[in-house]
Amino acid sequence: MGYVMALLAAVMWGVSGTCAQYLFEEKGVSPSWLVCWRMVIAGTLLLLFALFRKKSDAKRIWLKRRDVFEILIFSTLGMVAVQFTYFYSISLSNAATATVLQYVGPVFVVGFYAIKLRRLPKPNEYIALALALVGTFLLVTHGSFDALVISEAALFWGLLSAVSLAVYTIQPVQLLRRFSSPTVTGWGMFIGGMIYLMVSNPWYLSGTWDMGTYLAFAYIIILGTVIPFSIFLASLNIIGAQTASLLCSVEPLSAALVAVAWLGVTFTGMDWLGTFFVVITVALLTLSKRTVKLPALRAFWKLKND
Repeated sequence: MGYVMALLAAVMWGVSGTCAQYLFEEKGVSPSWLVCWRMVIAGTLLLLFALFRKKSDAKRIWLKRRDVFEILIFSTLGMVAVQFTYFYSISLSNAATATVLQYVGPVFVVGFYAIKLRRLPKPNEYIALALALVGTFLLVTHGSFDALVISEAALFWGLLSAVSLAVYTIQPVQLLRRFSSPTVTGWGMFIGGMIYLMVSNPWYLSGTWDMGTYLAFAYIIILGTVIPFSIFLASLNIIGAQTASLLCSVEPLSAALVAVAWLGVTFTGMDWLGTFFVVITVALLTLSKRTVKLPALRAFWKLKND
């Protein structure tokens, strides 16, 4: 049952990105508007889950100045950054490409800790880095050195999404040692949404709002955030973090399949090969014993919810 739950969470996250592409391309919804209200609404629901769970520590996070400072930093530099760069990358390319590019993020995490701990990467980490580079190259060039198959802006924001994911993964490590994942994620998303609310213009309802728009938006909030987050946490207790994390590496693949089947996104053989290489990269890093011991990699899977 735990295997099914972890896989289902990964698929639901992947479909969430495709729903966002549908809102951007078919309904004219602004990425900025979607990011704001996704964080506010989903953050509120996750925070309620954190507040009313057994042995809740959601209120305790505000008792010490250090914790308050760290959750505010995580909300802005972590949560807002990773949400906006990912959704904006989707609006410039497609859900499949944006999701695959974001999944290069764990490679940046490994690189950061290699520098911080002053150690050379292990052989399998070198292999993962090579696969990530080759996969990204195939995805954005289709193997040609002459031109990109996506815009330079899409590539820039896609890679920035990967870097943001690395920051989002590394920054809250200490918080996750003192507080539960629902508490950190719930407060991070809610506070980030409220901050974004003050600097954006979310009151203007952009795009065409019909039944399809409402359903896609509801999916992103409920089935693309709250429910997969909950069932993934439950799967950790059944099959363990490493196995659940490995199964969740199918998220880019699910995003690609749904984007092709539903929205008619053109995905060539080179795109599939690039996606496969990135998925293998995440799998290698997950299976690496030394990498799994890194608290930030554990944080990545505890916090994963886009």
